[in-house]
Amino acid sequence: MRLTTFTDYSLRVLMYLATSPRSRATIAEIAAAFDISENHLMKVVHFLGKAGLLVNMRGKGGGLELAAPANTINLGYVVKLTEGTDRPAECFDPKANVCRITSACRLRGALEDAVRAFYAVLDQYTLEDITRNRQILAKILSMPHSIRHVA
Repeated sequence: MRLTTFTDYSLRVLMYLATSPRSRATIAEIAAAFDISENHLMKVVHFLGKAGLLVNMRGKGGGLELAAPANTINLGYVVKLTEGTDRPAECFDPKANVCRITSACRLRGALEDAVRAFYAVLDQYTLEDITRNRQILAKILSMPHSIRHVA
């Protein structure tokens, strides 16, 4: 299963904030750390704020911070939230399905099992679990982009 860019960026924002020694950052800082578009991150941050995963503070001294401790933010929940519905194939969408073999196909059952297994694994992890190496991550993310690949 391939995650959308939106989900990828959402996880990066959460990981950045979990590894940040100050625990607060700006969109510009996160965009620079990952060398990604601030415009894309603005949409991600807005969504994560509305979902209750981030606290977004405006004005001088503002920025972003996690709305809950990293050990309470479940990866399966975040991915389900950002990915939306789980439709790995056309037959999962009754409005768009035009596949001729749907009534006899057993692929759908296998794909349903695979999606359940995918989320079952992610549900075992929290944001804290994937950022336990926060000192290493923070060091890499604070390096200029041109030398990050030398590690």
